[in-house]
Amino acid sequence: MGAEVLNQSDIDALLNAVNSPEPEAEAPPTQIFSRARRDREKIEIRPYDFKRPERISKDQMRALEMLHETFARNLGASLSSSLRTIVEVRVSHATQMTYSEFIGSLPNPTSFNLVRCPPLEGQICLEVSPLVIYPIIDRLLGGSNKELFVPQRPMTLIETRLIQKILHRALTGLGEAWQSIRKIDFTLGEMESNPQLVQIVPPNEVVVVIGFEVKMTNRAGPMSLCIPYNAIEPLVEDLSAQSWFVTGKNGGESNVADRIADGLSGAKVDLEATLATTTISLGELRNLEVGDLIVTSRPAASPVALAVEGRTKFMARLGQFRGKRALQIQRAIAPTERVDLGRA
Repeated sequence: MGAEVLNQSDIDALLNAVNSPEPEAEAPPTQIFSRARRDREKIEIRPYDFKRPERISKDQMRALEMLHETFARNLGASLSSSLRTIVEVRVSHATQMTYSEFIGSLPNPTSFNLVRCPPLEGQICLEVSPLVIYPIIDRLLGGSNKELFVPQRPMTLIETRLIQKILHRALTGLGEAWQSIRKIDFTLGEMESNPQLVQIVPPNEVVVVIGFEVKMTNRAGPMSLCIPYNAIEPLVEDLSAQSWFVTGKNGGESNVADRIADGLSGAKVDLEATLATTTISLGELRNLEVGDLIVTSRPAASPVALAVEGRTKFMARLGQFRGKRALQIQRAIAPTERVDLGRA
């Protein structure tokens, strides 16, 4: 076979090919799944737990947490005025989980309360630990929570009636906290001691659980609010962190002091009026009989010292008003002023 002779056009094409740069080959698309090994540093891999899917973003979860921090502060102030002792409520955690995981984490028995929340569909759950329930009941009945025994049994009918008042206060505060997102009428529904008997959503349904810690004097215990995703799905778009920050600056934080003051203003205090004081011996005290007179050096028309919760605050005068004993306040007593009721 004879040698093939190149013409001038073939020679020019070869020279142009040598002088021009080589074309860059397109990189193949990155594949996550492949039989060949590749550099994993160039591939973004994020963990995902199929048992606990996250349907609410981190910003929306942060907004929910901040919203319920306001609820916790208001509830603490309300309980403090009602129980006449310092009650501190704070948010301990805010997580997403399945309803079955939430139910499995609760003790039995406990105070498991269903809450209706129109206009939203479905129900939410408010669970209060017996470590919180029985100290509150003991306080409502006049106890001091010292050496209190927490029984492992369902609540009686009387205990349920007492705790319902506290739950109504909590739901009122919850409605005030959600007012910045939408007006929701939270009302108490059925109450159950065994959470395993209550199923408001399918076991694998995603729920948002807001955990609280309630402290009262020397007692503390958890409280949980379970919100199914289906219930708040219409409000998810409104739960952005930016809108929550704006709302909190304009109408939330500025009213916290006023709400605490309003809650404490309803607390009842004991008043005690003292006209005079004197001293007697133990023998004279032992010999006192009905009809004996104890004479003091102060006239009956002298001003009396009016004490509030054991602390002398005002000077007042005895009298009557509409047929009843009355005190007319004359002046306030300075903190450093010494009041002597032993002489005129």
